[in-house]
Amino acid sequence: MAAAKRVCFLYIAQHHQVWHSLSVAVAMARRWPAIKVEIAATTPELLDYVASLLTELGGAPIELVLLPPAWLRRLGSGAPPKAPMLIANALRLARYDAVITPERTTALLRRIGVRHPLLVYTQHGAGDREGPFEPRLKLFDLVMAAGRKQRDRMMDEGWVTEDTCAMVGYPKFDLVDELPQREVPRFDKAGPVVLYNPHFHAELGSWPKWGQRVLEYFATNDRYNLIFAPHIRLFETASMDERGAFKRFAENPRIHIDLGGPAAADMTYTKAADLYLGDVSSQVYEFLRTPKPCLFLNSSGASWCGDPSFHHWLYGPVLENIDNLSQGLDQAFATHEDYRETQTWGIDETFDVSKTPASVRAARAIVDKLEHAA
Repeated sequence: MAAAKRVCFLYIAQHHQVWHSLSVAVAMARRWPAIKVEIAATTPELLDYVASLLTELGGAPIELVLLPPAWLRRLGSGAPPKAPMLIANALRLARYDAVITPERTTALLRRIGVRHPLLVYTQHGAGDREGPFEPRLKLFDLVMAAGRKQRDRMMDEGWVTEDTCAMVGYPKFDLVDELPQREVPRFDKAGPVVLYNPHFHAELGSWPKWGQRVLEYFATNDRYNLIFAPHIRLFETASMDERGAFKRFAENPRIHIDLGGPAAADMTYTKAADLYLGDVSSQVYEFLRTPKPCLFLNSSGASWCGDPSFHHWLYGPVLENIDNLSQGLDQAFATHEDYRETQTWGIDETFDVSKTPASVRAARAIVDKLEHAA
């Protein structure tokens, strides 16, 4: 590489996205010392979270940067607005040789005239929902794919080319495997553990129409234990009163509630659960790293058969009516062997596995792109 390069791993959203590129930053910093690796975040809390994970990993030569301005952090709750943060930091980000991000809003840099740095999108999941397959992908110089399913769909729909797509595997697994095992929820009574993981999508997510009834069912059942861990964005901006409404469920000895804590992002729950209950979240693929029963909730009445955006609904029964939840759970456990082969095939096409860790493959793809751009 002709001259020293400086790259930025950018975090402008919620903490769950850190898990999809931090291991790549560590791999690059450790294996390519000529490249200066920085991690930039928009809140002190997020930067502290990154720092704690780096400490657990044994450290790496990475500089941590808190992006200004402070006043944007005071707008609303949760992460500050992404677009204004990008605009405010456009000149700063333009000085890097590459900006690596797990979310697509960063493509805005191209639309406001930032041309120099390579833009790299690592993805933040390997799901089937059609939302992530969209025109902004064309604005990135490099887009990662976890496996052939994701790569082929992006290419077939024209969002990426051979030159702009790298199939690298799933770097999040490297981070999960390298870090100490997190403590799992403990329940007073024995029984299968169900993970209910509704997505934040207003129409396809099951929470608005059926979520309350799901919790009511588990609050009165005498067989199952429940982990309620929705997508982090579902209750990100919820008021204290809205969060307080879950108190009666949280006090139930058979129910564990987590509306967006660290364990909702680090695969603690997907590893601990015996059955996945959900709708369109990509977390089902993390759950199925080990084949286990699934049950899906079609609260929107979607015509899902043959639709690639609902490909994961092939991995277990699909409920069209919440009145059938009890029977659906029993059926999902009883018929899991009928779905095991499909689940195994689905994981194989979703995650490209290699002897070389995914984080190293992703880092090498970025380094190669930097060298060709020199």
